[in-house]
Amino acid sequence: MQSHEGVSHAIPLAFETVYVSTDGNDEFDTFIATGLPQGGPAVQVTEGEGLEGDPHYANGTYDGEMTRELLIDRETANTLDVSVGDTVNVGGSLAAARENEFTVIGISPTFEQMLGTPTVTMPLSELHQITGNTRTEPATFITITVEDGADTAAVQQDLEAEYPEYEIRSNQEQLSAVLQEQVLLLAAAATLVFLAIGAGIALTVSLLSLVIHQQRQTFAALTAQGVSSSLLIYTVIGQGLIIGVLGGGIGILLTLPGVTTLNKLSEAVVGFDGLVQTAPWIYGGGLGIAVIIGTIAAVIAGWRISRTPPLEILQ
Repeated sequence: MQSHEGVSHAIPLAFETVYVSTDGNDEFDTFIATGLPQGGPAVQVTEGEGLEGDPHYANGTYDGEMTRELLIDRETANTLDVSVGDTVNVGGSLAAARENEFTVIGISPTFEQMLGTPTVTMPLSELHQITGNTRTEPATFITITVEDGADTAAVQQDLEAEYPEYEIRSNQEQLSAVLQEQVLLLAAAATLVFLAIGAGIALTVSLLSLVIHQQRQTFAALTAQGVSSSLLIYTVIGQGLIIGVLGGGIGILLTLPGVTTLNKLSEAVVGFDGLVQTAPWIYGGGLGIAVIIGTIAAVIAGWRISRTPPLEILQ
């Protein structure tokens, strides 16, 4: 593919699960390792140096010297408490990890941004070596860059004809394929969100209705004394806001240990830590939704109490 007309670069990439430790003891963390035959401008390095070639491959003999160098992202560095110049043990198995020590030569966010998870990046042949894949040499996919001015569609058609065993996609086609694969998951997630909001409104309306029912004589007496219905509605809305803020706050407090528990469970089941991630905007959004739900429920409950004749309650 590299020599095909119109192709500037054809770079195979491999992704494997590896064990990583800072001292080779029994405390290992699992990360996604990325293997690539060269660094270059495609791999952004924010601190330290980038990878330089893949000498260990040696035309497929795997007899070349291993660089024993790798890149990590900032989250991986924080998790392992390492920086540029430190060494880590890496391997596809615990035994292999104890035998293979690598030096961190740089910090790169490239593959963390691509995969959405902490990663370590090393030469492709060295990843094959430490994971026991030197015979099969698997690649997850091959990234192809066309030359400036080349017709991308024509190059794609030529490659599809020359390599019918591969599925060749443009960036846009790959994005569409990923979205199609995730459409059911996204639809299910959206359904759960709407159900949660609907259930929250229904439960809050029921709660406020019970609270107001207990206060119905007080509201009726105030109405009989000339207090406007709008003021009563604002009072109920205030109660709804308080319930919304308290409910949202409790939800945020329960989310933190919930995320920790789910991550520990996923680590015990599948070996991956940190699958469940949250961000500050999620907490803010959750609190905002809780306040909105409380307000909507309060408006409904307040409208109901304003429609009830006070004399009917006071009799």
